[in-house]
Amino acid sequence: PMSARETSATMEGKDDTDTELQDLLSDKTASRFKVARVSISDLAPAGRDRGEVSRLTPTMEHNSYVYDTRNSKSLAQLTREALPRAEHYRDIIQGKHACRPTLEELHEARFLEKAKRRQSTYSILSREHKKGKVIKFGWLEGVYMRCLLNIWGVMLFLRLSWVIGQAGIGWGIAVICLANIVTLFTTLSMSAVSTNGLIEGGGIYYMISRSLGPEFGGAIGLMFTLANSVAVSMYIVGFCESIQDVLRMFGTFILDNGTNDIRLIGSVTLVGILILAFVGMDWVTRTQMCLLVVLLFSQIDFVIGTILGPKNNVEIAKGFTGYHLEVFKENLQADYRYFEGVDHDFFSVFSVFFPAVTGIVAGANLSGDLKDPSQAIPKGTLLAIGTTFFSYIAYAIMMGGCMLRDAAGNVTLVMESEGLPRAELYEQLGDCNGTCRYGLHNDNQAMELASIWGPLIYGGCFAATLSSAIASLVGAPRVLQALAKDKLYPNIEFFAKGYGANNDPARGYILVSCIAFGCILIAQLNAIAPLLSNFFLAAYALINFSVFHASISKCPGWRPAFKYYNAWVSLVGTLLCIAVMFLISWWTALVTFFVVITLYLYVSYRKPEVNWGSSTQAQAYNFALKSALDLNRVQEHVKNYRPQLLVLSGLPRARPPLIDFAHLITKGNSLLMCGHVMKGTHSQRVYEAISQKAYRWFDQHRIKAFISIADESSGSFETASQSLMQIAGLGKLRPNTVLMGYKSDWQTCPREELDQYFSLIHSALDNYLAVAILRMPYGLDYSSVLQDSDVVMVSSLDKKDAEDKIRRNQSEENPGLTTDTNPDGDTEGEGDGEGDGEVDGDGDVEAPADQVPADMEPPEVVSGKGKLWAELYTNVEGDPLAPAVMKELTHFRRKQEKGFVDVWWLYDDGGLTLLIPHILSTRSQFADCKLRIFSLANRKNQLDRDQRNLAALLSKFRIDYSDLIVIPDITKKAREQTRKEFEKLIENFRPHDENIPEEEEKNYVMESELLVLAEKTNRHMRLRELLLEYSRESTFVVMTLPMPRKGTVSAPLYLAWLELLTRDMPPYLILRGNQTSVLTYYS
Repeated sequence: PMSARETSATMEGKDDTDTELQDLLSDKTASRFKVARVSISDLAPAGRDRGEVSRLTPTMEHNSYVYDTRNSKSLAQLTREALPRAEHYRDIIQGKHACRPTLEELHEARFLEKAKRRQSTYSILSREHKKGKVIKFGWLEGVYMRCLLNIWGVMLFLRLSWVIGQAGIGWGIAVICLANIVTLFTTLSMSAVSTNGLIEGGGIYYMISRSLGPEFGGAIGLMFTLANSVAVSMYIVGFCESIQDVLRMFGTFILDNGTNDIRLIGSVTLVGILILAFVGMDWVTRTQMCLLVVLLFSQIDFVIGTILGPKNNVEIAKGFTGYHLEVFKENLQADYRYFEGVDHDFFSVFSVFFPAVTGIVAGANLSGDLKDPSQAIPKGTLLAIGTTFFSYIAYAIMMGGCMLRDAAGNVTLVMESEGLPRAELYEQLGDCNGTCRYGLHNDNQAMELASIWGPLIYGGCFAATLSSAIASLVGAPRVLQALAKDKLYPNIEFFAKGYGANNDPARGYILVSCIAFGCILIAQLNAIAPLLSNFFLAAYALINFSVFHASISKCPGWRPAFKYYNAWVSLVGTLLCIAVMFLISWWTALVTFFVVITLYLYVSYRKPEVNWGSSTQAQAYNFALKSALDLNRVQEHVKNYRPQLLVLSGLPRARPPLIDFAHLITKGNSLLMCGHVMKGTHSQRVYEAISQKAYRWFDQHRIKAFISIADESSGSFETASQSLMQIAGLGKLRPNTVLMGYKSDWQTCPREELDQYFSLIHSALDNYLAVAILRMPYGLDYSSVLQDSDVVMVSSLDKKDAEDKIRRNQSEENPGLTTDTNPDGDTEGEGDGEGDGEVDGDGDVEAPADQVPADMEPPEVVSGKGKLWAELYTNVEGDPLAPAVMKELTHFRRKQEKGFVDVWWLYDDGGLTLLIPHILSTRSQFADCKLRIFSLANRKNQLDRDQRNLAALLSKFRIDYSDLIVIPDITKKAREQTRKEFEKLIENFRPHDENIPEEEEKNYVMESELLVLAEKTNRHMRLRELLLEYSRESTFVVMTLPMPRKGTVSAPLYLAWLELLTRDMPPYLILRGNQTSVLTYYS
């Protein structure tokens, strides 16, 4: 029995649940199965309890169990869980997307209002449907027919006979087989890609971009569009030349029997094809069906003609003999000859023939117009390859068995040769001393000669050229449209718009037609034909490589439904495509590679904000994982030491100088992690939003870093910070140094914050980490000065009515874009990490940097990078920052003035105090600064020896420095003025009552503590005097951090020491290694 609360929750949404269930059952697009809708209430017997559960009753008749569901409730009424539905996995922008319940809805005890929950869980976002009939094609008319029309091109009628004449029947078949192996391997790869998820419009571009990423996809997409645009003109020019041949047969012409005729006929033909494209894909398909019929009849015409044999002596004289064994034997072997400036061999013949088998992507390019691309593309393309392969083999054997290689066309010789053996007759017919006009070697119209009715062969040529031109004209704009939608190149979004119910790329049609028209006016395109073939081959190579790459990346998302592929076969296909590129033309292959690499680098440089789950991304994970695992097996050595920083920065945008300084040290060559502690506990969406915000900031400022976030749910800020130190990193890629800002408000802040800050230093040392504290003259915290254009409002993200604020699968604006964490444009001021404010705060380590003098000298550099800084940093009103503030904010991004970096290497901490300044000296910002080394002498009478020893040590370390100063009198008593300054620092921390509880003594500087640490305090006062003497005008100061011995020094006294050392000084870094050597003088 259900409780009253459960019953109420169940009945609350009953009505809308039943409605939803009926909608689901009636959704024809959601399932291929028909479901009869039966009213459950009509089947229920009167008086039956509606809360009764289903009964399992046996039936003896079938010896099985059937469920009595007459009185059962729908599952949606009994659970908040969502059943598996395709709508849950669709892209938001594609429409019909449903949101499943969030983890918080299922896991937390709080309930949303039923209507809101149903709306967020089951509402389907439908796209705006355009009026008109949507035309979708199946595998037969959408892929198979179009591939046949493209593969059976003019090469079948004009070049197959020449291939057999050169290579013979045997090697000719080898040429055909090798060419089809390349296309077969490519088709297997294309089938795997097309069945690994839903394929949308864009064809081969869509496949490559979603498999290998936007860089390769963008390069191929643009090349493919341009190549197809020029190919339209090539096919039309071929059509025009065939028309000219027919006109010459009748002794006539239009204008000049030359290029002007081609331009006129070509322009009219182009306009006709363009009108056909605008009419719609339905009429395009009908036209291509008619052309396919003509193409088939022309081949049947040839086959029947070869069977019937020559009709007269003229055909025999021209080399058509009918089927004879002697002719077959003569044509079996190769007979390579010099032709059109080339001394041919097997590979040169192969390069001529290979374009005859391309066109395998004609169906795939219309992927957006197919009913089921994943089923149509593999089936249609593979059947088309099989059909054309066997037809080419058959026609090669037919031509080799019934036609001579050479024939002079001497009819008289045929008439006088009655009674001569056929072998002798054929020998005499071919004896023309290289001047033969007919035969396989010499006559491109050999198929027309062997046919029953010659004009039908011309009709086949016309059909082949026009069908290829149509396919290119309707295919190229669709690739361009998909490319424009992805916005990989600037200023091409204009071509993304589609028209009509089929989303036809009308603007693309016009652009492709203009390019084709310009090429038709040239009228001579033979020179660039090899380049176009190489463009297509480059696309084939990348399809093969994408399958190989996806397979070896072992990504779980690579699950093609097409199983007849192999990664190594795809790799062989890649190499074959590249080899064919060089066989066709080595210089065009180099040009193709240059274009691909140039476009790849351009798209890579633009860094398009897309996320397609490419195999390149999967491989990046594999490389990172393998490298991290390999690094674990590498033994640590002091020569390979790198400072790996954990910066307690809070949100990076709050303390830019601190992050900039840390990046100066790491520069992408070592690990940099920024730690952020959040107050309170929040939902996972908040953590995701904060992380996204931080990484966007890193990208904008070109900083290579990671963000690590912890919260105070486990205790205090101190505990959370300890957690960061302990768990940040992976394997040996983990921080070895903690960098934090100096707490300049330690005298006025709550005692709890002071203790937390002091505990941070202890925690770092307890975790065997080096500690570095950076102090700037005007502070590090700019959160109250800078405008944050990307505020993360924590409370709104925590609310249940803000589910759409953070994307769970993809952004509504663009799948793959990171989510705007403040879509409502909230601009509330800075908070303290609680309430409705922004989460900031690592608890913290720095007073606001809002006290920069207004009269400070402005920065000298205001162009170039200065303009970039002005765009990145604005004040809370959105106006440019004052020059003085900008100068301090970008201190470590600017070139430092000529001066010294003073290194006070007081105690041997392993050498980190010396290594960090050396690293800084190698950066361009400190290129004009020289190192000065300061150290302490053990005894005054050992000054010279200590100085020589230290100089020798620095020489062995190969550290360049300009001066070495050893301080002989550090134990000297400090001046009275310095003592008064120190006493003023600790004045507020001196107890006013001697009877202070023992547990509160840590908050005060006790007299006993001062007595115990008198000598140490004096040394720090002396260091203060020496710093003012030597380093007050230096560019940067680095000093060994005093060791805070546990149980000996209190937080106020320790901070007073640090204040003495750093007050009124240039930018200052106090540093303490973990007493492990980071320098060595061994090779």
